[in-house]
Amino acid sequence: MLQVSRKWLVLVASALLAACTTTLPPPAVPPAAPAFAVSKWAMLPDWESINLTLAWPAFLQSCRALQNKPHWQEACTAAAQVDQNDAAAQRAFYETWFTPYQVYNPDGSDQGLITGYYEPRLYGSRVKTRRFRYPLYAAPDDLLTIELSEVYPQLKGMRLRGRLEGNRVVPYYSRAEIDAGKQSLHGRELFWVDNAVDLFFLQVQGSGRIELPDGSLVKVGYANQNGYPYVSIGRKLVDMGELTLDQASMQSIKEWAEKNPDKLAALLEENPSYVFFRELPDGVSAPLGALGVPLTGKYSLAVDARTIPLGAPVFLATSEPDSNTPLNRLMLAQDTGGAIKGAVRADFFWGFGDDAGAMAGRMKQQGRMWVLFPKGVEPALN
Repeated sequence: MLQVSRKWLVLVASALLAACTTTLPPPAVPPAAPAFAVSKWAMLPDWESINLTLAWPAFLQSCRALQNKPHWQEACTAAAQVDQNDAAAQRAFYETWFTPYQVYNPDGSDQGLITGYYEPRLYGSRVKTRRFRYPLYAAPDDLLTIELSEVYPQLKGMRLRGRLEGNRVVPYYSRAEIDAGKQSLHGRELFWVDNAVDLFFLQVQGSGRIELPDGSLVKVGYANQNGYPYVSIGRKLVDMGELTLDQASMQSIKEWAEKNPDKLAALLEENPSYVFFRELPDGVSAPLGALGVPLTGKYSLAVDARTIPLGAPVFLATSEPDSNTPLNRLMLAQDTGGAIKGAVRADFFWGFGDDAGAMAGRMKQQGRMWVLFPKGVEPALN
């Protein structure tokens, strides 16, 4: 990836902001701040009865990333002494070291959308064939990434992507331009897969596994993105009258694609966002989230890191997909997502495979969230 020295950072960022006004939102004032209200453990639904041992491995993964940070050192050190099979001891640990804060949206509401994601299996090859003809790309060499916080400290965690055109910095190529070959990515193909829709949803999920012709599985994970905001093609199909809002799911989109192959390319191009990947080493047991640790199926959560600190325990009160059956559990904020924007907003990681995909694809539930902050640390300080 091209590097931009700090000497030129302000100039490049300003130029890119000016160039992106027609395709990317400028880094204006951050969204209205959410509210955190100190709560009580008794307010967390089923807190006294849920099996906390199932979330404990995910909590220890968070400690791998947080154990050397202020406010987390003591708690993570104490966690190492807790029996991983003792739910009562773990409950006492959380109540000793943390305080629950309920999360509220800027408008004062306490509910938000909880969706799902998973690690899909695709079928592919390292070489292009008649069957395997849809490329999965590594990040291109000409993609610039600019961390806006170095110029605008109030925009911590926000960044822009672009490319050089002569001596100008302009937006990177959109999905339509990449698929049309406007930007040659020849030589950047990691794999070729057999299904364009599955490849699209791999980009939405951010990680997955590819089964090669010899039956072996390789893992791929998010490497970078072209800088465009995510646009839901499910919403586009609803707007087009092809699906109702209740029907819009990953499964129904795939069914629509099978019935309308001549319209598929145009639909996919409605989402200009494009994700690039990297092949993960064999030793990685699960996808790596934004926190940099492996995700834990059914206990890792993708959040908006501008609101929820990565690594923090989050108590989620929602319901099972397409159901009113309560789904209340302690999870860990270990990932982010392009569509996960807002205070009470999260993406539930269901794990790997078709069953996980079926659950993730149907999950569009309302939910409430509590963040567990280390005692003595106000949310505003995290």
